[in-house]
Amino acid sequence: MNVADPLNWTAIVLMGTGAFFFVAGSVGLLRLPDRFSRLHALTKADNVGLGFIILALMLIAPDPFHAVKLALIWLLVVFAGATGAHLIAKRALRNDGEDSR
Repeated sequence: MNVADPLNWTAIVLMGTGAFFFVAGSVGLLRLPDRFSRLHALTKADNVGLGFIILALMLIAPDPFHAVKLALIWLLVVFAGATGAHLIAKRALRNDGEDSR
């Protein structure tokens, strides 16, 4: 890996941006008042953060095959996160919206 390569610096900036979104989602999980707000903050921030990290890894991937695999991983995680968030929210609504910590 060449340190002077602008592509590597772009990848580093994208990874830092992704890490920022992961931290923001974790802070939202800990600080927001109810289950639905925490769920929203966590799923949105984590999906965006993972998107930035995957984009950074795609820039430094050795060939297009690896980049396509990374994109497919990101899509699977987005669909799994949306499905999990839907199931958690549906279960929370069945409990009359009670937020038991």
